[in-house]
Amino acid sequence: MKLAINGGEPLRKSSYPQWPVFDEKEKQKLNEVLESQVWGVGGEQKTEFEKNFAAYHQAKYCITCVNGTAAIKIALKALGIGGGDEVIIPPYTFIGTATAVLAANAIPIFADIDSETYCLSPLDMEKKITPRTKAIIPVHIGGQPCNMGAIIDIAQKHHLSIIEDAAQAHGSEWENKKVGALGDLGCFSFQSSKNVTAGEGGAILTNSEELFHSCFSYQNCGRKIEGEWYEHFRFGLNERMSEFQAAILIAQLQRLDEQMSKREENARYLDTLLNQIDGVRPLAKYPGVSRHAYHLYIFKYDSQTFGGLGKNKFVAALQAEGVPASIGYPVPLYQTDLFRYGLQQEPCFKGFYKGELDYSSCSCPSAEKACREALWLPQNVLLGSKRDIDDIVSAILKIKENLGEIL
Repeated sequence: MKLAINGGEPLRKSSYPQWPVFDEKEKQKLNEVLESQVWGVGGEQKTEFEKNFAAYHQAKYCITCVNGTAAIKIALKALGIGGGDEVIIPPYTFIGTATAVLAANAIPIFADIDSETYCLSPLDMEKKITPRTKAIIPVHIGGQPCNMGAIIDIAQKHHLSIIEDAAQAHGSEWENKKVGALGDLGCFSFQSSKNVTAGEGGAILTNSEELFHSCFSYQNCGRKIEGEWYEHFRFGLNERMSEFQAAILIAQLQRLDEQMSKREENARYLDTLLNQIDGVRPLAKYPGVSRHAYHLYIFKYDSQTFGGLGKNKFVAALQAEGVPASIGYPVPLYQTDLFRYGLQQEPCFKGFYKGELDYSSCSCPSAEKACREALWLPQNVLLGSKRDIDDIVSAILKIKENLGEIL
């Protein structure tokens, strides 16, 4: 059977479930905002969503904002972090994790990931702690919770704050507790691809009343919750969520559990199938992971088992067969142009950072290997049928059986 990338018939011609999912609930909530004529400050939708989102994630408080990157920046500022403080993050994550740290005038320090889960390695994280370290940002990559037990123990030992980057982990659980409120603060994104989406938006969870008030102020022009409109108490920006976004999110949250169950069921099925094929392997999961959001289904690809076929070419062949795979992050963050060259142009760190602002010697071998071997499938693929999952496996086998055409 000729490969589709070489002009053959694609194995699959129908599309996977479309994203985002919406129905009359979103339309009704949006219409409520329109008719209220309160589209921003003072409306009821944002208050309702914040209450619902906090309750769902077993947190006391929620503050919404414009996006997930802003959420991390606000969280850092609420903790008093900035001015050359060091913040440990993994390099296998979206750039926003790092730029949020930079936006707070703090310095990202990269610690390697666990080679089997791609989550932040507690062992390497602890090695990167210095007297300048003030916080750790574990990233629940793809929706898998990090090893929060070990990370919390290390943070407490060194008196460090924890900000969970849960941008991809709505509803994920570590030891039957929702992520986002396990550390001091937890940050979420509602960008268009996320498992709960309003196109854009962000949220911060916390169990600390003090941090809740600080985050509110930083996202609302430096105001206090009980203060007057033109009273400003700190340097905060307008990073508020709109009522339209909150209205959509109220409806989105209502179907999250059902969608999560479907994703987890299909992910378990796909795990079983991929484990039967030499050269591809699902990521491991920590024993403490009781729920996995599967914003991404990530698996490893061994090019040597596929006759030396490069990952990019393999992904292109999968896409031609109708499977929407991607290569994921091409390089660790410290190898992007921002960290290789861009920071040298930024004056904001000069004069107060006592360390060396040079990432050229940074080395995280497991993260670099992940960039070479990881393949991603988007979360909406897991909302399909068992037959949809079978097609992923059939496409992989078709490529493997016809390697002579493509090598």
